[in-house]
Formats: sequence, C-alpha cells, structure tokens
Amino acid sequence: MKHWILATALGLAAQSVTAQEMVTYTTDQSFGDVAFGLESAILDKGLVIDHVSHVGEMLERTRADVGSDVVLFTQADTYSFCSASLSREVMEADPMNIAFCPYDIFIAERADNPGEVTVGYRAFPEGEMQKIQELLDGIARAAIGIE
Repeated sequence: MKHWILATALGLAAQSVTAQEMVTYTTDQSFGDVAFGLESAILDKGLVIDHVSHVGEMLERTRADVGSDVVLFTQADTYSFCSASLSREVMEADPMNIAFCPYDIFIAERADNPGEVTVGYRAFPEGEMQKIQELLDGIARAAIGIE
C-alpha cells in the first residue's frame, strides 16, 4: 500500500512539473548581447548571480555519449540567483516556497532557429510567489530592452 501511495504521489508531482508554464520573450539581438543584458539586469537589482549553468555546452558535449545526433541549441545558459529580502518574504508566507529558490532565467538560441534568442523563466503559482515572478519578468524584459 505504501508503494502505491508513493507512486501516486510521484506521478502527481511529475504531472504538475510537466504542466508548468514558461514566460518567454524573443529577440533578434545576439546571444552575447542578451547575456550581457541579463547579467546587467540582475546586478542592477542588487542581486548576485550564484551560478551560470551552460546547458547548451553540456548538451552538445554529451550528445554523442547518449547516442543522439540532434543539435538543440547554438548556445543556452541558465542564470541562478536569489533575493534575500523577497525570498524571506515569500518563505515567511509559506516556508515551502523554498522549492522555488534559487530563481532561474534562461537564455537560448535554438539550432533550428538561429538568429532568434529567447529569454525566459518558469511561471510561478498565484499568491506570494507572484512577487518573484514580477521580479523575474522585469529582469527578463530589461535583458532585451523592453521595459
């Protein structure tokens, strides 16, 4: 019985993850310009970039190892950062909002659509986490010059 409950809970969790929406913006600016704009927008908010994950490089480096010949991105990075004040605020409202921290914004140029760069982030649930979504939206828009 315990295994069925766990499997059911994991199945529900997987469904909610795959159903999660993204907010994206596209531009014809170069990947380098968007990366610079994103870094500047994060720093302009007084935030510190905790980590830059080079997702595109990892996927390309491991492509043959996993038996694929599909090139997904010309470049793709994810920037992780946090806001101490906003994180505290949303976690005081619900300590389980820890699941959303750190916050990530990605930039990507898809191999099937070179010349178009996408910047985006995962959408957050209604309630307190909308404060974080507003922060990320402002940063993503500033990265490509739409304010």
